[in-house]
Amino acid sequence: MPSRRPGRPTPRLRTRLRPEGPRLFALGRTARLRAGGRRLPPAPRQPGGRRRPARTSRTLAVLAVLLCHAGLLSATTTTAAPATEGTWRVRDLVARMTLDEKLSFVHWTAGPEGGPLARGVGYLPGVPRLGIPPLQASDGPAGVRLNGARATALPTPTALAATFDDSLARAYGTVLGHEGRALGQDVVLAPMVNTIRVPHGGRNFETFSEDPLVTSRTAAAEIEGIQGQGLMATVKHFAGNNQETDRFTVDAAIDEQTLQEIELPAFRSAVEAGAAAVMCAYNGVNGTPSCGHDHLLRQILREQWGFEGWVMSDWLATHATADLTHGLDQELGLEMGKPTDPVPDTKYFGAALKAAVQDGTVPESALDRAVVRILGRMERFGLLNAAPRPARDAEAGRTTARQVAENGAVLLRNLATGGRTALPLTGSRGTSVAVIGDSALRPKVSGLGSAHVVPDTAQAPVDALRERAGSGARLTYEPGIDRLGTPLPAENLSPAFTGGRQLEPGGDRPFYEGTLTVPADGDYRIGIRVDGGLAVLQVDGQSPVYAADSFSETTSTVLKLTKGTHKVQLSGWAWPDRPLSVDLTWVTPQQAAANLRRAVAAAAAAETAVVFAQDEGSEGYDRPSLSLPDGQDALIAAVAKANPNTVVVLNTGSSVLMPWLADTAAVLQMWYPGQEGARATASLLYGDANPSGKLTQTFPAAEDAHPMAGHPERFPGVGGKQEYSEGIHVGHRWYEKEGVSPLFPFGHGLSYTSFAYRDLAVKRTAAGAAVFVTVRNTGQRTGKEVVQVYLGPSPLVTAPQAVGKLAGYTKVTLAPGQAKRLTVPLDARQLQYWNTSKHAWQDAPGARTVRVGASSSDLRLTGTLAP
Repeated sequence: MPSRRPGRPTPRLRTRLRPEGPRLFALGRTARLRAGGRRLPPAPRQPGGRRRPARTSRTLAVLAVLLCHAGLLSATTTTAAPATEGTWRVRDLVARMTLDEKLSFVHWTAGPEGGPLARGVGYLPGVPRLGIPPLQASDGPAGVRLNGARATALPTPTALAATFDDSLARAYGTVLGHEGRALGQDVVLAPMVNTIRVPHGGRNFETFSEDPLVTSRTAAAEIEGIQGQGLMATVKHFAGNNQETDRFTVDAAIDEQTLQEIELPAFRSAVEAGAAAVMCAYNGVNGTPSCGHDHLLRQILREQWGFEGWVMSDWLATHATADLTHGLDQELGLEMGKPTDPVPDTKYFGAALKAAVQDGTVPESALDRAVVRILGRMERFGLLNAAPRPARDAEAGRTTARQVAENGAVLLRNLATGGRTALPLTGSRGTSVAVIGDSALRPKVSGLGSAHVVPDTAQAPVDALRERAGSGARLTYEPGIDRLGTPLPAENLSPAFTGGRQLEPGGDRPFYEGTLTVPADGDYRIGIRVDGGLAVLQVDGQSPVYAADSFSETTSTVLKLTKGTHKVQLSGWAWPDRPLSVDLTWVTPQQAAANLRRAVAAAAAAETAVVFAQDEGSEGYDRPSLSLPDGQDALIAAVAKANPNTVVVLNTGSSVLMPWLADTAAVLQMWYPGQEGARATASLLYGDANPSGKLTQTFPAAEDAHPMAGHPERFPGVGGKQEYSEGIHVGHRWYEKEGVSPLFPFGHGLSYTSFAYRDLAVKRTAAGAAVFVTVRNTGQRTGKEVVQVYLGPSPLVTAPQAVGKLAGYTKVTLAPGQAKRLTVPLDARQLQYWNTSKHAWQDAPGARTVRVGASSSDLRLTGTLAP
């Protein structure tokens, strides 16, 4: 979510992959802002699941109507909002506000300078004279993200969803909610619930699944956890925000059935869970910008779903003051350059909206209604009464982070030879180990962008493995591919560059100009370590390389240089309260070749080789390919050739190709595992924990074998439009419909034990249907199994239907030999389809095939749901 300033290009941060490759907005929304529990019982539910206002609120609303008719309330109060919105207290507060005070609620700004609370994404000043306190918001899909502050870095949402465990999603939300309140925040911009539609999507790691049921259930549970601690959740990005390419301008052309059945269910689930706020998206939907989309924001969100909170824009996604009359309540985003710049006004909902209200272009009643919605949520969460903040519980955060990392890890492959599987590591296989890969030493904790969290601490995986292997083990380490390298020698820079402190707090200027001498032609990796702000490196006038500590303390890029001298310039700025420190490193072509040779030799000398590999998922760009970046495929292939007992640990945010798969012994997908990822990885590799995660997204077998392949109109779009021409056949539905075999199917995930299924029964119930099945642990270890139920199409419906859609699932823990009779409920909505002629959900009659198993491609039992 970048902030931009007119007349200046948006700064972009090059990550560690290649000069032309992954780029981030280094000064993303939080980096440019100076801005700075108790358990909340949920509101009761109406039939169908929607939260309803408390009885007292309804009574006061009726009283307000009567008083208005009696002429006992001011005209301002009667126009503030419909009588059904806001309690008497909230409406009275709005009636007593000046126009400027009302306006202060509908656009976020920067907070007061200094202090630990001035680090979030936005700040509302409140109205002190009316006793309304300030409000502060932070980013937060994978932890509370505050500039210049540390927090618990949780595993990314893809890892959370892979647990298929609503209780863990609730615990994840509880950590997020408790920590947000403890760190001075009132609103968190999480969760993200957009569909994983595009395998290349840069932000896939921030959301949950390609499947609407998994996303809906995970989001609802997480929101309950967040808001149970008194922090307000913001579900995002409403709607159709499934790619980063052209995200500010692209229009998503989505047919009505696909919108209702694929993209919207998770948002509705979030609303039914009581989400305080909804964030609208950058992209348009069917020709209208999302943040001014009357059909989405008013007809669907409020009239169909009964949403009672407020709608805020994505960063700088507001398009006009008139958006206030089309369902948008609040503008997020400031066009700032540096933290030391004066704080500007917002573009539309500040002075521009004031003028529009004063000249009658926008009715003041629309402004009143927006303020009522925001204050109404503040009231419900106790924030109008100075709710006390809890102390931070870092230990609870660490515990949950590790639980999610262990339970969300997916064992993709585990080759058995001689009656023995590659994992877990036992005997000499666990004591003679070569650990290889840059991310084994420098842990890949999270993705980049507004979801990046600076952890309290993060152990290196190689250290965790060394501890677990024990003092008698022989464990070696080689980077194979070094993304940072060694300090750039003084003799190669003229004048010499002295690393360390470059700018004083608040500084903003160039701080080095000279030449770099390289001994030979080749690819040189230049690394930048930054603390305290932003550094910009430019070599020979090429595109600048941006490094910001708000996204990663180290950044590197590969530059193709010729033998001789090259002009080097460095500039940057420092945070107002910290100096800027910068160090330069490099990896020469000769060093890179030597690193690869040493890694292969170490693998050959050990009984087991464990290779860590990563990608760079990020806000702001989509991955150019599904291959591992930076030559890692070649590294894995070379190591596996030297040692067939090679185990690959993937720290990726989404699916990747694996050309080396058949030559490896095991593959463990750890995602971006958060700050406790190293310990979780060691526990899983050595069998202290049993893998139980399942894929919530299909892994394609090739670049030309997925739903977007060969369809540029689907991704990245043609002529500014992306067409959802695959319809409801997203993810695993497409693979089954088209008969395309994936590398790994949706729902796949191995265990160190095995499970058998028997005695399937299916019946209709008042709530929909129920599936009964007995599952037995047939192995030697306690393990967890995710029992998945797939529903076939109705023979009496002509609208598009999936060959098999995930209609229900449950997770069970079983001891060796233990069996349990399980019930998997199927909600009535899973038995319906969206009727586009009636614009409504409708029952899909007739008999339905029901298949039950361990993945979308491993279905053990088949039954029939009678009509």
